[in-house]
Amino acid sequence: MTGHRITGVRTTGLGAVVVGFVAVLAMVLGVGAASAHSALIGSSPENGAQITTAPQQVTLQFNEALHQNFASLTVVGPDGNLWSKGDPTVQGDTVSVPLDGLGPAGEYTIAFRVTSADGHPISGTQVFTLTQEGAGTPGPAAAAPSGSSDDSSGNSGLIWVFVGVGVVVFGGGLWFALRRPRGQG
Repeated sequence: MTGHRITGVRTTGLGAVVVGFVAVLAMVLGVGAASAHSALIGSSPENGAQITTAPQQVTLQFNEALHQNFASLTVVGPDGNLWSKGDPTVQGDTVSVPLDGLGPAGEYTIAFRVTSADGHPISGTQVFTLTQEGAGTPGPAAAAPSGSSDDSSGNSGLIWVFVGVGVVVFGGGLWFALRRPRGQG
């Protein structure tokens, strides 16, 4: 029987294709772990919290450090006005924005967009409810939030590219192994 030696094991052409397929499969499965990026792990006020008075700031914490550039963090009240004041501040794994009081009782939406350490943008929203009317002064009317909780659509396309390449490589190797005459080695 003719074949090739791969790490001390005698294989046929088909065996080499199987080894190649396993290697491609391992690479494709590894893409999911390598493409992981930051995730929101906590906030103050907490998502869904009911509070009676306005905090001095809204803070979001992520599972890894964030890039300082391009961070966006806003608080929009039930009246559709912006209640966050100034630009957000990024420190390590947290991003915060000051508040100068809140106004009408009701649901406030925290909208964020930050850049993870791997350069991937993450965006989403959280809410909290003010149960007693505050005396703060609103900012301008805010644009409607997108409602997206996480911007991870780019990863699925990349994974399918690797899966497609793996299928083509495996199919080509199988075709090549099966079309060779048996007497060649």
